[in-house]
Amino acid sequence: MNPITAALHRPITVLVAAVGVVFAGGLAYSRMRVDIFPPLNLPVIYVCQPYGGMDPQQMEGLIANYYEYHFLYINGIHHVESRNVQGMSLMKLFFHPGTDMAQAMSETVGYVNRARAFMPPGTVNPFIMRFDTGSVPVGYLVLSSETRTIDEIQDKALFRVRPMFAAIEGVSAPPPFGGSQRTIVVRLDPQRLKAHGLSADDVVQKLSDGNTIAPSGQIREAMRMPLVPSNAMVVRPEELGAIEMRPGIFLRDVVQQDPVTHRPMIDDASDIPTGYALVNGKRAVYIPVTKRAQASTLEVVKNVRANLPKMQAELPDDIHVSFELDQSPFVTRAMQNVALEGLMAALLVGLMVLLFLRDWRSVIVVVLNIPLALIAALVALWLSGQTINLMTLGGLALAVGILVDEATVAVENVHVHRARTPSLALAVWRGVAETAVPRLLAMLCILAVFIPSLLMPGAAGALFLPLTLAVGFAMVASYILSSTFVPILCVWLLTPPTHTSSTLTISDRPTRWRRAVLAPAAFLVRWRYAVLPFYLLATSSAMLLLGPRLGMDIFPQVDTGTFQLRLRAPTGTRIEETEALTQEALRFIQQEVHKLGGEVAISLGYVGVVGSSYPINAIYLWMGGPHESAIRIQLRPGSVSLSELQSHLREKLPGHLQSWLAARWKQPRYVLPDAVAEQRAREVQVSFEPADIVNEIMSFGAPTPVEIQIAGASLPSNRLYAEHLLNQLRSLTALQDLQFVQTLDYPTIQVQFDREKLAFSGVTTAEAARAMVPFTSSSRFTVPNYWRDPSSGIGYQVQVEVPYALVQQARDLELIPVSASGTNTVYLRDVAQVSEGVMPGQIDRYNMKRVVSLMANIQGSDLGRVRRQLTQAITAANASLWSPVDGFAPPGQRLWKNRISQEVKASAEPPDHPPRGISVDIRGQITPFQELFRNLTLGLAVAVVVIVLMLVAYYQSLRLAVAAVVPIAASLVGVTGVLLITGTTLNVQSFMGAIMAVGVVTANAILLVTFAERARQAGQSAPEAGLTALRERMRAILMTSTAMIAGMLPMAWGLGEGGDQTAPLGRAVIGGLVAGTATTLLVLPAIFAAVMGHSPARSPSLSPFHPESRYYDSSAQESSHAA
Repeated sequence: MNPITAALHRPITVLVAAVGVVFAGGLAYSRMRVDIFPPLNLPVIYVCQPYGGMDPQQMEGLIANYYEYHFLYINGIHHVESRNVQGMSLMKLFFHPGTDMAQAMSETVGYVNRARAFMPPGTVNPFIMRFDTGSVPVGYLVLSSETRTIDEIQDKALFRVRPMFAAIEGVSAPPPFGGSQRTIVVRLDPQRLKAHGLSADDVVQKLSDGNTIAPSGQIREAMRMPLVPSNAMVVRPEELGAIEMRPGIFLRDVVQQDPVTHRPMIDDASDIPTGYALVNGKRAVYIPVTKRAQASTLEVVKNVRANLPKMQAELPDDIHVSFELDQSPFVTRAMQNVALEGLMAALLVGLMVLLFLRDWRSVIVVVLNIPLALIAALVALWLSGQTINLMTLGGLALAVGILVDEATVAVENVHVHRARTPSLALAVWRGVAETAVPRLLAMLCILAVFIPSLLMPGAAGALFLPLTLAVGFAMVASYILSSTFVPILCVWLLTPPTHTSSTLTISDRPTRWRRAVLAPAAFLVRWRYAVLPFYLLATSSAMLLLGPRLGMDIFPQVDTGTFQLRLRAPTGTRIEETEALTQEALRFIQQEVHKLGGEVAISLGYVGVVGSSYPINAIYLWMGGPHESAIRIQLRPGSVSLSELQSHLREKLPGHLQSWLAARWKQPRYVLPDAVAEQRAREVQVSFEPADIVNEIMSFGAPTPVEIQIAGASLPSNRLYAEHLLNQLRSLTALQDLQFVQTLDYPTIQVQFDREKLAFSGVTTAEAARAMVPFTSSSRFTVPNYWRDPSSGIGYQVQVEVPYALVQQARDLELIPVSASGTNTVYLRDVAQVSEGVMPGQIDRYNMKRVVSLMANIQGSDLGRVRRQLTQAITAANASLWSPVDGFAPPGQRLWKNRISQEVKASAEPPDHPPRGISVDIRGQITPFQELFRNLTLGLAVAVVVIVLMLVAYYQSLRLAVAAVVPIAASLVGVTGVLLITGTTLNVQSFMGAIMAVGVVTANAILLVTFAERARQAGQSAPEAGLTALRERMRAILMTSTAMIAGMLPMAWGLGEGGDQTAPLGRAVIGGLVAGTATTLLVLPAIFAAVMGHSPARSPSLSPFHPESRYYDSSAQESSHAA
């Protein structure tokens, strides 16, 4: 029994099943996680290694190098990237897709432990974690106070707020940004050290001996076992002052004295500051609110807000905690808009059905099919482990238009049979049964076009698989409902036929619009043998003409009113100066936003580098040095356009900041010549980065769309080539914010030890180097020392340092005492030469090769065009490096010499490859862009092949299969045309819309071809059969196409939050359907007539029992019955 007959036999059972689906949908909705995007599950592991004070070259050679060497042993490793700045090394381990990440993490930990055996003393364990690109902050917990210091707020945030914060379900709790870790700081006085004949290293060693950790242990009395604690580790920090340095001299005698109270400056203070957090331009402390992979964005934000009063209760009254830059409203509004689009689409679909059928009962049948199919799809998504996110909701909204296809075709055919059959139930059965196979084929073709989403690699595949599943589940549910639920509603709701001339349906009336379609179609049928070549020539010419003009991107740009500005002061600038420059930038931005009619809601930024005490924070925010700041700015809703503002700031902000900084540095307190101040101020650079949750995820982790990586063994050669390429790229107007990623000329004061002088002075290199540490850093990492706060039970470190206000120039370093014996003090100048120089401030590596990178944003163009321009520019830059030289060369060639590598080659034209030993790779978003569209194009080709093979199998004819896919070419031309007219790029969203249009157009073509072949098999000629099928199926095709176009209109308008993200999909569907439907109605009958004109009507069956087979034998049929 087929499902149609079964449903009509047991209608109550079908209704009960429908009600059950509704209840299951409610359960699924209540249990499914709600998020903005599905988990990306990128195979990436981060390893973050701190070592306070070490310069980038030391971090590279002594830390990262050993890690990278050992990481290459890990199974499934693809490549290793590392970044090294002062005090921090961040390594990213990329794995091949499909790698078992649990095993990879285990192996990573094992090789980290092995690599640490080769590292310098004081190297602490690194942080190792998986960090999905999708795990970006959903908001920020901000702590501020008008009376407390930043370091006090930091300590409260770290030990009071963070434990509560981490206990919230689904939250990942990194340490706070903004302050330095609480520390007992012993501030040495260089003059007192000299006076007492001590070096800083002497103090560090004596402090280690005088404040030590000793297990308390127990003694066994007759009845008790009391503990035996001691004050080997001091109870109060000031007790450290009583530690003897040498006979009669104590620690309190060599530290700074408070100018007012004259007490020794052994302070309960904080580690050396390396950066500050700014909220609305003022110093504050913030914690990024990041969710765990399986958590819901909305639930995390809800739980954080619910716990704010508890957090506030744990803090002093003068510290305020708030939740800022909340991303959940975007998620909520985006989902509301998707739901609204779906509702509007359903209403428009119902209106289209009413317009064609002029029967409100049929509208009810068709429209009721939509929510039931969507609810069933939601249940299937829940059972398959998917979440409610923009992609699944987008798939369901997209499916609204397609769902109409199944029910509309069935209901329209019921109307046709109702006018010809005396029984309504029989008309319903015949109408639904007659379309069952074409509807099944149409559904399979639509599902087949989503094959490309299964071939998408990495994050793109993770994003669009849920959309594919949503559409697929909805389509399957719609087919089942149209074969079971729709027949029942038709019998119950439709009116019985009256069989009078006045009851003819629209399909039977020779209306004007029908004549407008049939007349040109009949004309083309008469010229059928010229139609096919002309059609193929026209569509291919249109694609060749329009295709190159179409812009290409990975994802459409979304204006969410939030952006991030990365500001670079002159290299090596003090963090206090960078902070002042950043505050001026914020003031200027607020002023310009106000001029443009907008308003800044909040700004949140960070100046300087992440402290070595909180290395994990480098994963959330990478900073290249004290001269950098990153500012996240959110505009109030309804403010100025983000692209307009960024274009305006690119033009105005750098010049303003350069003038402001030059004027500041010309002040007498900076002791800089005016020319030098102006020259250094011109080094200020500005670039924009994604800041909102959508663009951060859609950028695939790249700070800018364009990054060009120059890799080679020689860093100077890499730099020479990069500078040459940079000059070549400046001519590309589409590239904005073009600059080096790495800081290449960080100022240094180089200390060059003379080992012979050290030997004559009786000082070892180790002693001299250790004596320098408290003057340039602290003893925190080299000789760890501890103190426990008895009031809180929290342990802190004790570190020795010289206040940085006392070491401000090279001369101060020269006077460092490195050894003392009685009155004979050896200073650094006696055993070393101190001079100024430069070194790389950030050293990046790719698979153990040093790289120099250029980065840029794109303005006024698209990723596809920029990729082509970059390729041409790199080729031209390579060729310009070769100069002709004299010498013997083969006939027709000449010798060329490369200016960088000095290699000589013979060729007719200058070589277009880079110098030997240097490789150039275009990265950023361009690499995933190329891979993505290559897979999409391959997937679309595979989908077409699958459709053709499926149709051949059904029709038993290659000609019919080819005829059914002919409208695809016109559909693609329509997609291209609409995207060009609306100024939309070809991106993943519009590509998905294009393949959706291809599926629906193919489904309509199958409907027409199937009925035409039935008519031909019934004895009509091929031209007559094509026109007959057009007359019978014209209304059904127009209904489904116009209904889907109407359903896509709300999405194509791009209304509300997230509308820009899905609008290209709707536009592509509309363009493809308009062109494809026109081709199906006007051109396909002629192509069918031409293709099938000389084809025999007999079936290709070889069976002697099949009446339509050429080998049919009636006696065989009779004998088989007798048997």
